[in-house]
Amino acid sequence: MLVLGVSATLIGAAARNIGLSPYEISLMIMIQNLGFMVSVMISGAFADTYSKPRILMIGSLVLSGALATFYAIDWFNLNLAIMFMIGAGIGTYEGVTDAMLVEIHPKKENLHININHFFVTFGSILITVYLIFLQMNWRNAVVQSGIVVLGLALVFALTKLPIRNITADPYLERMKILTRDRLVIVFFIATALVVGIEGGTIGILTTYLMDLRGFDQVTSKIGLLIFLTGMAIGRILIGIFAPQEKLNQVLLTMFGMAVILYSALFFLDLDVLNYALVFLAGLSISALLPLMLAKAGVIYQEMAGTVMGSIKVAIPIGGILLPLILSQLVQYTSFAASLIIFPLALLIAFLLIFSTTRNNLRTASSEDISEEID
Repeated sequence: MLVLGVSATLIGAAARNIGLSPYEISLMIMIQNLGFMVSVMISGAFADTYSKPRILMIGSLVLSGALATFYAIDWFNLNLAIMFMIGAGIGTYEGVTDAMLVEIHPKKENLHININHFFVTFGSILITVYLIFLQMNWRNAVVQSGIVVLGLALVFALTKLPIRNITADPYLERMKILTRDRLVIVFFIATALVVGIEGGTIGILTTYLMDLRGFDQVTSKIGLLIFLTGMAIGRILIGIFAPQEKLNQVLLTMFGMAVILYSALFFLDLDVLNYALVFLAGLSISALLPLMLAKAGVIYQEMAGTVMGSIKVAIPIGGILLPLILSQLVQYTSFAASLIIFPLALLIAFLLIFSTTRNNLRTASSEDISEEID
């Protein structure tokens, strides 16, 4: 997951050094998200019936080759295909690792999934600091990343993990059950909203701080690092201290805090305390995605890979959809007014999860799911 965070951020940073236009960069990001979407769903489903280390090995080999060959030849269409493979490689990590942690760390799913996603944020922080202070040669860095991932493939090749074979039901049969389950649908929508908010905040935070709060180039970037640090710390703290049996309450509390703090961040000017608001906003949103994944993994242990993979399809959708809505709001209103989309999206996700929990729309245990499939 550290490699996932570094790879996703590294390619985005390198694109401007290559000299690509905003249109070409947007197209590459879209193609990467498409590769991610296809990979996370397929690898998640395979994780229920095939060796997880072998799936991760294949994903690492794909990612290593893609990183090593990215812009070795200056041909845009070829590099679009390579970008698809980069998305597919990191999608394998996203699709398999959480399901594997649910299997090998029973009763501690929340802790390990939160720590797992902490390393995504940590990878983004590492490469951001690297870019700011070391002025890297992007081409060498991409090749070096490919070599590191090749080493990771070797680790997975030597790793043994028994295949549980909890469910032998066909993939389409599993998906048929899931599409009738309201909790899965709600988590899918909430995941798209949360990921869109995370990506949108990272994308516009420096601009917001400079245009509306009087920060300069350096202090606004420090603000972004503070936000990412808040996310990283939040994932560790929630993973350690959130009781496994109270994931619903913790999830709803975090959503409620995020609504309040995002409203304060974007609509209150607290001068020197703006840094504190940025940190707390990152803290509040940090564990929302890991908590939903942990909850889904606990409920659907027999097909955790399929369920998590299906929910994670919402990750690239949210990463595209919410920024697109934000851009339209900016065009037809103003930058300041458009920021209402962040607390509003969080409120919608909160209400969806709250109504689902309150009405007991999903209380069946793992055994109930097995009986329904039978």
